[in-house]
Amino acid sequence: MPGLFISLEGIDGSGKSTQGKRLAESLRALGQTVTLTREPGGSPGAEEIRRLVLEGATDRWSAETEILLFTAARRDHLEKTIRPALARGEVVISDRFADSTRIFQGITRGDLSQIVDRLHELMIGVEPDLTLLFDLDPATGLSRATARAGKELRFEDMGLAFQQKARAGFLALAAQHPRFRVVDADGDPDTVAARVWQVVSAALGQGRA
Repeated sequence: MPGLFISLEGIDGSGKSTQGKRLAESLRALGQTVTLTREPGGSPGAEEIRRLVLEGATDRWSAETEILLFTAARRDHLEKTIRPALARGEVVISDRFADSTRIFQGITRGDLSQIVDRLHELMIGVEPDLTLLFDLDPATGLSRATARAGKELRFEDMGLAFQQKARAGFLALAAQHPRFRVVDADGDPDTVAARVWQVVSAALGQGRA
């Protein structure tokens, strides 16, 4: 089959990373070749930028600077990882892609949507075939996210109101684009994985979402 590009989106703590790994395992069990990747990151250069944007004080970067950093990371990710995998006919699963920038930088701290969209059109120009939006109550997601060990908590540290605004933005975006499927992320991992598989198996059967 031709390559299929799946992105996973949602607020922090919505379970994207866990479900991405499980989805990759399910697809590989069926004989699919899968590239599981993430943003920011997914290529050596983009992983270096990841450390810049996800660690440190909440006011380390302005939203405008973040847009440039995330776009630079995404361009490298696209060149080095996503496009080559799709050209090989693989299924690419990316934990976040451009929709995260549209939400976290485009609307949560001001109206920067036009800047995000113009840069995306100029430097990226690619959308996923299928986007799974993991929808979860922001308070639950924030509790999950802050319980994780590690340094990458810069966006979680922006607080509950930030996550609430992000959730509303994601749902509004999903309503505008048919490539989105909203997945109820409230439940144990097995239950959510079953919901994910129902959506993805239907997309695979069609070749495209």
